[in-house]
Amino acid sequence: MRTEKELILATKPFAKEIRWKSWWHLFSTGVFLGGLYFGIFWPSTPLWLRITFSVLAGLTIARMFIIYHDHQHKAILQNSKFADAVMTLWGLFILAPTSIWQRSHDHHHKHNSKLYTSSIGSYPIVTKEKYKSMTRSERAVYNFTRHPLTIAFGYLFVFIYGMCVRSFLNNREKHWDSLVALVLHVVMGFCIAWFMGAAAFLLGFILPALIALGLGAYLFYAQHNFPTATFADKDGWSYVNAALGSSSYMRMNQVMHWFTGNIGYHHIHHLNARIPFYRLPEVYEAIPELQQAKTTSLMPGEIIRCLRLKVWDPDLGRMIGRRDLAL
Repeated sequence: MRTEKELILATKPFAKEIRWKSWWHLFSTGVFLGGLYFGIFWPSTPLWLRITFSVLAGLTIARMFIIYHDHQHKAILQNSKFADAVMTLWGLFILAPTSIWQRSHDHHHKHNSKLYTSSIGSYPIVTKEKYKSMTRSERAVYNFTRHPLTIAFGYLFVFIYGMCVRSFLNNREKHWDSLVALVLHVVMGFCIAWFMGAAAFLLGFILPALIALGLGAYLFYAQHNFPTATFADKDGWSYVNAALGSSSYMRMNQVMHWFTGNIGYHHIHHLNARIPFYRLPEVYEAIPELQQAKTTSLMPGEIIRCLRLKVWDPDLGRMIGRRDLAL
């Protein structure tokens, strides 16, 4: 069994991109997404096919999000001004502009599963005793943030409000690009509705965003909020334990692994964020310790179990739901 340092060192050979693969994944995904949008906006496309294309577009946007996410981690396409420009524009398009995304997501990686500091760039988590000591209004905000509908409508609450509105209001000078993302989003939606009609607006704008950003919000939630996840205070926290004990391996079929850019190998990603997304399965197969990960899935029962979790119980050493709080 490797030590923590040895385990991190074992991942380093994989933290090198294969340049042509990075470009291939970017361009092939972009062309596929463009073809889907062409089918959605083409007036002669049957309605059932437009709906199908709309759903697939939402899933493909989620995949492009992971490519953007890897670029922000400096795992792929570094030292390319063209890639930098494309990814900056993509961050605006998906309501996750680079300034707030880098700040919040970097903090998440440095403090993943650390009690009292993990709510920046993450869903908030408090202990059972802390929850009981909260005022009614504090509990309401906490429960709303972790509510299944808040997560499902991540498009509105996580991205439009959290990533754009709140970040801009908190620091207008630093997060001016959040306002740009909002304005661009509104103008784009208005133009689609005005020039192409209600169906194009719903199927080419609203539904893909709801699917992509709702799926993204849930994956981000469930891969750190699952029944066997562990949390620690500052003294009991370590980077490797946080990666392996508080980040899951989400079992999916190969189609969903493609659409989600292998983000299901989340424990490996947290162990070494410089590993390109297309190499994560390779790492999983090469290092036996990583095959013993804590697992989740996209099965309905598993989703319900994850969404029921509300607070951390230090005495039980696990997360519990509201039924277990006995307020």
